[in-house]
Amino acid sequence: MLIEANDEKGLVHKVSSIFYNFDLNILSNSEFVDKENNKFFMRSVVDGDVDLEELKKALKEKLPKSSTVRVISPKKKNIVIMATKELHALGDILIRHEAGELEANILAVVSNYDKLESLVNKFNIPYITISHENLDRHEHEGKIIECIDAFEEVDYIVLAKYMRILTPRFVETYEHKIINIHHSFLPAFIGANPYKQAYDRGVKIIGATAHFVNNNLDEGPIIAQEVIHVDHAYSWKDMQRSGKDVEKVVLSRALKLAIEDRIFVYANKTVIF
Repeated sequence: MLIEANDEKGLVHKVSSIFYNFDLNILSNSEFVDKENNKFFMRSVVDGDVDLEELKKALKEKLPKSSTVRVISPKKKNIVIMATKELHALGDILIRHEAGELEANILAVVSNYDKLESLVNKFNIPYITISHENLDRHEHEGKIIECIDAFEEVDYIVLAKYMRILTPRFVETYEHKIINIHHSFLPAFIGANPYKQAYDRGVKIIGATAHFVNNNLDEGPIIAQEVIHVDHAYSWKDMQRSGKDVEKVVLSRALKLAIEDRIFVYANKTVIF
């Protein structure tokens, strides 16, 4: 149960009372109030037999008019992974999925090259190559959209080092569904080759950022971040090699938060429970 509303007194009591009236047991509950924007966020995990639409209707009647209520029945999320040539982020997700750490169905891996096909085949997951050669960006993305939409339902698209900038058309088609890993501790070093940028600046930490994609390059709502320490002895390529370990961990962490329905997106920020 994910609730977003304008804050007012007694919201937790109202919601809890409705759960009680529907004979639901609260297994866990988290709340946050953004006082600056007067926004209330609540994530509850409840157990019991219930008509989800009736429960949602009851909540909407008691909450402020502008409230958003999402009632989510537990099930595995469907994801499509997009990649280019680098295997570390993709490989980490595939291994975690194989180990049962991600409650998700990987419908396919889509790439503009066939370089990673042998890796993906080891996990018995469909690998679809959609080459960008001799196609403009609009034509290429059209083929990818057609491929993704052929699946009955896709909850998230994961960019596991997919190294092509997406057009507004693609982003708007899958708004708040595209998760990217950026090889930098955003908002620092946006764009291409951030490790070289970091090296030139003489940084002492490097990091990675997983975020939802919007139409501003590398400026979408941040989901997860991590850093490691470096020093003057590191070349930018040393930083790049070390950074790959951070990238794969951060992307998998962000994906796990998404598939467990722990993320609220608002005002280009996230609230995560």
